[in-house]
Amino acid sequence: MKIINIKIFVILALLLNTLPALAQNRDSGERLPAHRVIGNLYAVGTYELSAYLVSSDEGHILINTGWADSIVQIRENVEALGFDFEDIRILLAQHSHGDHTGALAEIKEITGAEMWASAKDAPILEDGGLSDPHFGGILGFAPVEVDRILEEEDIIELGGNRLVTYLHPGHTEGATSFGMTVQENGREYKVLIANMGSVNGGKRLAVDPTYPGVAADFAYTFTAQKAMDVDVWVSAHADQYNMLDKWEPGMPYSPDTFNDPEGFLEKVEYYEQLFLEALATERLE
Repeated sequence: MKIINIKIFVILALLLNTLPALAQNRDSGERLPAHRVIGNLYAVGTYELSAYLVSSDEGHILINTGWADSIVQIRENVEALGFDFEDIRILLAQHSHGDHTGALAEIKEITGAEMWASAKDAPILEDGGLSDPHFGGILGFAPVEVDRILEEEDIIELGGNRLVTYLHPGHTEGATSFGMTVQENGREYKVLIANMGSVNGGKRLAVDPTYPGVAADFAYTFTAQKAMDVDVWVSAHADQYNMLDKWEPGMPYSPDTFNDPEGFLEKVEYYEQLFLEALATERLE
């Protein structure tokens, strides 16, 4: 009964995190029509669990999946854009929770792509989530071997693309954002696939913390993100970057659709305030 109760709690926590998207009458697992974010960055995931393709003539980079069955939607979206799914060469994950990593192992097997990840998330990816200090063993996924460890400001290069690695821990100890620069219409856009500092239900920050230093990690991430120069931004969950307020199927492409520097700062400050409130509440218990 204890295991069942824990699973129910986890499911409720995840539902609370996805309520904004569900309120927009979309199933979190429903295929999102593939669309260009900016330049050669495309959204290829579902209406709530975001996945991104960075394309090139020498192969593609896939960032995130959804749950294990999301491979169907991701493949359909990649091919709808006119790209070959088997040309994916590098796999990345913004963090090591099962709702963003479930299809990585199968995609790696099909495409022969390499999995690159931060040092703190790599062991969790390789044991299928068993060592996740928050959801360990409950939100499992197929283990995926990590081929390269990414450090702060490591450059991921493929076919002329240069993605910068930013370690933004807290949501997981190895949570990672990826930045790139895009030239469009005679101007430069600073683009960030941002791992936001959201606090999952049940995470302990100060008293018996989920992992040592978790509160300091969150504080670091908020400070680092507020100091960043960001124009266009997206994130691991569609509701986090208010995707459906900015874009809808059939909209013509514009590099300014997701150009929202003020919104990025507001959202970072929003999650920081939620963190501070959770921390204060925990200390009063």
